[in-house]
Amino acid sequence: MKTDLELKTSVLQELGWEPAVTSTDIVVSVSQGVVTLGGTVPHFAEKGAAERAIQRVPGVKAIVERMEVHLVNDANRQDPEIAQAVVNSLRWHVWVPNGVRATVENGWITLTGTVTWGYQRDSAFSAVSCLSGVKGVTNEIVVKPSVQAATVKNEIENALERDAHIDAGKIQVTADGSKVTLSGTASSWHERQDAGIAAWNAPGVSSVENNLALSY
Repeated sequence: MKTDLELKTSVLQELGWEPAVTSTDIVVSVSQGVVTLGGTVPHFAEKGAAERAIQRVPGVKAIVERMEVHLVNDANRQDPEIAQAVVNSLRWHVWVPNGVRATVENGWITLTGTVTWGYQRDSAFSAVSCLSGVKGVTNEIVVKPSVQAATVKNEIENALERDAHIDAGKIQVTADGSKVTLSGTASSWHERQDAGIAAWNAPGVSSVENNLALSY
C-alpha cells in the first residue's frame, strides 16, 4: 500500500502524463488515499480529464473535486453564444432525444427534461461539457423508463455475471422498484464504473446509487 506522499507523487505524475490536462495550476492533496483536487483549469472539460487520469492511479480510494474554471480569453463566450452551441450540440447528438432542455447563466449550463434510459442522460451531459466557454454543468434530467421494473435485480445480476471485467461475487444489488443500489467492493475505478453502467442498462431503472468501495 502506498503512503499518502507516494500516492501524491503518482497522481502528479499521471496528471503530467495526461495530454488533455494542460493546467499547471492544479493543486493536489492526499489524506488516507482520498485525493483532493484544487486550483484552476482553463476549461470545464479539463476537470473530467483530470479526474479520469487520477482514477487510473492504484491506491486512490476517492476523489474530492474542488477545481475552479478560469476561462482563457478566447474561450470567454457570452451566454447567448453558449446557448446556441448547446442547442446545436444536443440536436446533433444521436443519443440525445427530443425533450432535453438547457439554460445558460454566467457560463453555467443546467440540463432538464426526461429521458427513458440512463445513457441518454449521460450523453446529454457529454454533448455540452466540452463546449468552449462552459464553466460548469448541472444535470437535472430525469430518467423515466418506459417499461416496468419487475425483474430489475435479476437483470442486473445477470449482466454483471456476463462481464469478464467485473467480479460479480463481490457486488450486491438491491432494487426498490426502479431505484437500484450497488454495494460491496470493486478492485478498480474501471470496474466500479462498469458495474454502474451495467445497472443503468437494465430496463426499468430510473436511478442508480453506486456505493461500491474500492478494494486494493
